[in-house]
Amino acid sequence: MIVSPAFAGKRWGVLGLARSGRATVAALSASGAQVTAWDDKEAARADVAADIADLNSIDLSGYAGIVVSPGVPHSAPIFAAAHHHGVPVIGDIELFARALPAMPPCKLVGITGTNGKSTTTALIHHLCITAGLPAAMAGNIGLPILAQDPLPAGGVWVLELSSYQLEITHSLACDVAICTNLTPDHLERHGTMAAYAGAKARLFAMQEGRGTAIVGRDAQAQWQMSAAALPIIIEDVALPGEPCDWPGLQGPHNMLNARAAVAAARALGIADAVIAAGLASYHALAHRMEPVGERRGLLWVNDSKATNPDSSAPALRAYPRIHWIAGGRPKLDSTGKADLSAILPNLGNVAHAWLIGEAAPLFAAELAGRVPATTVGTLEAAVAAVLETAQAGDVVLFSPAAASFDQYRDFEHRGDAFRALVNPL
Repeated sequence: MIVSPAFAGKRWGVLGLARSGRATVAALSASGAQVTAWDDKEAARADVAADIADLNSIDLSGYAGIVVSPGVPHSAPIFAAAHHHGVPVIGDIELFARALPAMPPCKLVGITGTNGKSTTTALIHHLCITAGLPAAMAGNIGLPILAQDPLPAGGVWVLELSSYQLEITHSLACDVAICTNLTPDHLERHGTMAAYAGAKARLFAMQEGRGTAIVGRDAQAQWQMSAAALPIIIEDVALPGEPCDWPGLQGPHNMLNARAAVAAARALGIADAVIAAGLASYHALAHRMEPVGERRGLLWVNDSKATNPDSSAPALRAYPRIHWIAGGRPKLDSTGKADLSAILPNLGNVAHAWLIGEAAPLFAAELAGRVPATTVGTLEAAVAAVLETAQAGDVVLFSPAAASFDQYRDFEHRGDAFRALVNPL
């Protein structure tokens, strides 16, 4: 775990006691801080080694800061309460940034964007390990940063950063900052595309004109980067080899992820021969264009992480003949429609679409006349229907283009359910 003298002897509040919150409590306590913790869920408060009190209503005078879960909206009472007492509200990434001066000097890579963050993060981490560099990845990829062990001098921290995390981070100056792409998402939180883009842009503003900025062309169009030089455009990055040699990076979207990772690796001083070897040995993350296996003459691919149409669109170009399983809780536009405009130009390889969940009727309306589509309702029914109709050599791509919350706890739960259905076939 990461401890720091910067935390010692001060009182901190921690609001939200899931994985990152519990790691924050542990790190602050081990650093010699006094910690008051709270979560609205009683079960989450169990077995937490801190003072337990509702931070929304107690006197916060004298607190050094309140560390909130990224999911806590700015409309939550804690923000007004902290402001009233002159106490900053931050996240665990900001605590990590404040701990860095007392830690061995390392490089810092931050990755944000709408889609591709996790794959790019994992790939950069893999390239660093391939190069023999001490490296750790953390952040939005599901690994709490304060639970990680400090790296030795010369190591590389690789952090996936969401817009929610960046909103409450103020001093994380990355040596390499990446925005993979930028398309409308989380507007229920940010309100406008400009506000969403502005949250992402904080990653570059915190570089204060130093370091390397790497951005997708659509992100570059949204805002000016604060970097020492013009940003590197992901689409323009030359690859050190042939994509056919990289089985873990299928699909045009993964080529963009690879270009972003290659640019970052070069900025870290990794040689192209080493980068090429790392690209070849990389294995896809679970639920992200993950080959589950060949069953009944079909290749089954789990892309449950594709929770919006922009994520699914390039996946539909990754294989020559696809049975596409899609649906879930749709992300609607201002007119209440499921906007599949990103997907519609990419249906040429789709033999049949099998539609599940709340999105099924909306997707069916958008796909009508463009591709054969059948509403089946559930993932189980979709797998059964595919087995009755697919031809040997076809690919079954589970790329939902929708959120999971209508039928599953999260995209991991949904992807695990798909894998559990496929494995026994």
